[in-house]
Amino acid sequence: MSTRRLVSSGGPWEAVVGYSRAVRVGDHVSVAGTTAATPDGPVGGDDLAEQTRVCLTRIRAALLEAGATLEDVVRTRMFVTDISRWEEVGRVHGEFFGHVRPASTMVEVSALIDPRLLVEIEADAVILR
Repeated sequence: MSTRRLVSSGGPWEAVVGYSRAVRVGDHVSVAGTTAATPDGPVGGDDLAEQTRVCLTRIRAALLEAGATLEDVVRTRMFVTDISRWEEVGRVHGEFFGHVRPASTMVEVSALIDPRLLVEIEADAVILR
């Protein structure tokens, strides 16, 4: 029987909303929607590429805590507030996953939880080693 392992970022919304940064069950790891949010506003301000870089760096840290790596990622989902800027997000995604090439989706959403946030990213991984 697989065990369920929760990974917390320590963020204030986790307890209120009732979610974890990542959950590992067996060899599967799911990382929740991840943003560049801080109490003082998003890291990177209006720089969409920098917000994306922060999201993916936080995802990498959650994966590592769960025993996975970026190489184990099989799917990402990117939610952006302005799809016309898709290339800024896509290029950074490629910096992290160009050699892995997970199945990926990018969609425009009307808003994220804080209007200063421009991107939110989720990831799913399967550990094969």
